[in-house]
Amino acid sequence: MELHADVCYRVIQARDARYDGKFFTAVTSTGVYCRPICPARTPKKENARFFRDAAAAEAAGFRPCRRCRPETAPGSPAWNGTSTSVSRGLKLIESGFLDEHSVEQLATLLGMGERHMRRLFLEHVGAAPNAIARSRRAHFAARMLRDTALPLSQVAHSAGFGSIRQFNDVFRLVFGEPPSAVRSTLAAQPPRRQPRGAARSITVALPYRPPYPWDALLAFLKTRAVRGVEEVNDATYRRSISIGDCVGLLEVRPGARGRNELSVSVTGIEPALLGKAVRQTRRMFDCDADPLAIAERLKSNSRLAPLVKAAPGMRIPATWDAFEAAVRAVLGQQINVAGAITIAGRLAERCGTPLEGGGTITRAFPGAAAVAAADLSTLGVPAARARTLRDLARAVLKGSVRLDGFAPLDQLEASLQSIGGIGPWSARYIELRGLGEPDAFLETDLGIRKALDALGFPRNREKRREALERLSPWRGYAALYLWSAAAAGG
Repeated sequence: MELHADVCYRVIQARDARYDGKFFTAVTSTGVYCRPICPARTPKKENARFFRDAAAAEAAGFRPCRRCRPETAPGSPAWNGTSTSVSRGLKLIESGFLDEHSVEQLATLLGMGERHMRRLFLEHVGAAPNAIARSRRAHFAARMLRDTALPLSQVAHSAGFGSIRQFNDVFRLVFGEPPSAVRSTLAAQPPRRQPRGAARSITVALPYRPPYPWDALLAFLKTRAVRGVEEVNDATYRRSISIGDCVGLLEVRPGARGRNELSVSVTGIEPALLGKAVRQTRRMFDCDADPLAIAERLKSNSRLAPLVKAAPGMRIPATWDAFEAAVRAVLGQQINVAGAITIAGRLAERCGTPLEGGGTITRAFPGAAAVAAADLSTLGVPAARARTLRDLARAVLKGSVRLDGFAPLDQLEASLQSIGGIGPWSARYIELRGLGEPDAFLETDLGIRKALDALGFPRNREKRREALERLSPWRGYAALYLWSAAAAGG
């Protein structure tokens, strides 16, 4: 979306929530910047400047508004009007890449020099990569200060800061005051005491742009829930999660009525790992999707338009991590969903890490090390498929297959398909559900092919591919609509 001043000004006059997080309005007369939905009086047009990213507004000398709290806006869609390289760089920054790596390493991963990368980011986003990462950390820390009772030191670590001093310096730079000032001005009720010995539970809100078809997303997840690992009950999704050696419980439900957000509770995860847990949950529930832009592109195809109109706001339901999606892809070959889920539950029961205090959630989905070491001969799959699982796990451990989202998609596909038993369908499934890749399309999927035929898409392979390429960069959402159509028999 180009930032045309007239269009942006009409959006802030209407306080249109569909544009929340897609741009920010800076007011020259006050020195603050706001979300499009800010309840404050709309500024005069001559006093308004518009920025694609919060970091760009901060780089121009503006501070976040205290009323609309820009740190609580949905994340900016990484594909929104940027070059391919910048789009991928933004995704890496959002995933926390610069928390553990240098800007130079980011440029190397993007296949360019550091100076050229910086120029591209300034041109397309309005801020340098390190400024964007710094802004993201500060905004996450501000949310933790307001929404939790965590000590300042734990907030700093959960947000990716290396020290309290760095946390204080960056927070002052972004918000114009120290973290302690934000915490001291809160008028919230004291946090509820937990029973002695209970695992720490932290609740945060994940904002999104409406519409958000929560019931449809839950229905998708319910039919694919692995017994002992995840479940859907009373409009709530629960599952075990693991980050490193830490195993905990995740619960996701709709936020308070009238708020475009999900309420997320994380139990048993160390505060220092909370930032990663929130990032993975946000990706899992596709909270940063731009339903307005996605619908506009998909409805440009007259055959697909009725599906989009009937079910607006489709989200990509990702798995907790990409290795889990890879295992599901292998287990799902040539059998139905119910059969694959049964075997996945058997695998989790045999080699998943136990979880205490989760009720019916008793195990974490096994990671690569557990699968590589497991005896898969009695799992109930053909020997060739067991060998594929074992080879996949070993490749991930060795690093020849990178499922962390840092490898370019063409390299990831090549490395996955070098493993016997993994073909194009499995690789694209891993990209779609494991990484939440918005443009991953499973063109060889039987259900999708049947839906394309039923909708009257060209049967000629090249013409069909041309028609689908026009839906880029959101062919992953098209795949979900086609899956839904196939399941409904139309």
